[in-house]
Amino acid sequence: MAGGTRELTVDLGERSYPIYIGTGLLAQAGSLFLKHGLPVKSPILLVTDSSVVDLYADKLEESLAAAGYKVTTAVVPSGETSKSLEMLDELIGAGLEAGLDRKSTVIALGGGVVGDLAGFVAASYMRGVRFVQIPTTIQAHDSSVGGKVAVNHRLAKNIIGAFHQPEFVLYDLDTILSLPMREVRAGLSELVKQGLLWDGEFVRWCDEHAEQLLALEPEALGYALYEGCNIKAIVVSKDERENDLRAILNLGHTIGHALEAVAGYGELLHGEAIAIGMVGAARLAAKFGYDERIAEETERLHVKFGLPVRIPSHLDTDEIMSAMMHDKKFAEGKMVFIVPTDIGRVEIRKDVPSSWVKEIVEGLREGTRQA
Repeated sequence: MAGGTRELTVDLGERSYPIYIGTGLLAQAGSLFLKHGLPVKSPILLVTDSSVVDLYADKLEESLAAAGYKVTTAVVPSGETSKSLEMLDELIGAGLEAGLDRKSTVIALGGGVVGDLAGFVAASYMRGVRFVQIPTTIQAHDSSVGGKVAVNHRLAKNIIGAFHQPEFVLYDLDTILSLPMREVRAGLSELVKQGLLWDGEFVRWCDEHAEQLLALEPEALGYALYEGCNIKAIVVSKDERENDLRAILNLGHTIGHALEAVAGYGELLHGEAIAIGMVGAARLAAKFGYDERIAEETERLHVKFGLPVRIPSHLDTDEIMSAMMHDKKFAEGKMVFIVPTDIGRVEIRKDVPSSWVKEIVEGLREGTRQA
């Protein structure tokens, strides 16, 4: 591997796999595929999107071709709306036309949308083929690790999916440099989330290095992504299929996913919606008797990274509540929330009254003053 490359392992026994983080890694993709024993004779389906294909697909294809692989590239529209059953059908068709067999590999080259979609293609095609994650956004450090793959239903996000672990994750930091600032900020929201749910010291580090992270300084970014991926890997290694502990990774997602659904999967980026959701979860913590400063600090930190902390005023509260009822985190008539008990610690609450949540949502609306 190139000098300066960071490597860590998601420990899942026979399904364990490495994450490579560094610069110049796309050019090494072919050798990594050979190293991990991915069959050369079986065709590869490369799934990417319209915003990434012209930037990085050629370099990846060249590296794979030099190693003897035959690659067919499928391009989907950029954005959350591509996580659909219709797009899944198109990509399965592309795989059939390319001659993919049971030993083939599907590659996700892009952000979280591409990773989730391509991963579900890999999980579905011939009941499951191999899969490699090559994230090109900061936000995808979270979704590319852990094997949760899915598409959306019009009523709920990620409701149609599977657990399908990749062979490895290749994180070339050079791909981050082309991101618009809004995407950078949204991705940093997910990095901050990892600290808020697991490691208060990492939260403090992110706070102190916010300027370097926003400027995409390679050393700061590489360290932050390593730490973020490491937290995700630790949690996934302890609870691969979200039977208990892994649910803490959903901090901010109960409100956040509902906002995405009501806004139509486009108005709010995922990281923006989760930022608002984390502020909501922190306010909910105060109702359970935890320190109100948790909410104050959570909001301050997100504002520092330029992220939204209020729900757009035109989104209807009742529609947001209804969307939460369709979410996977609504169970047995009670609302399930990940609630912070301190900066860097959370608990799973399965007894949250919907009246409290509605009050929180109302209080988060733009133009509403906090009580």
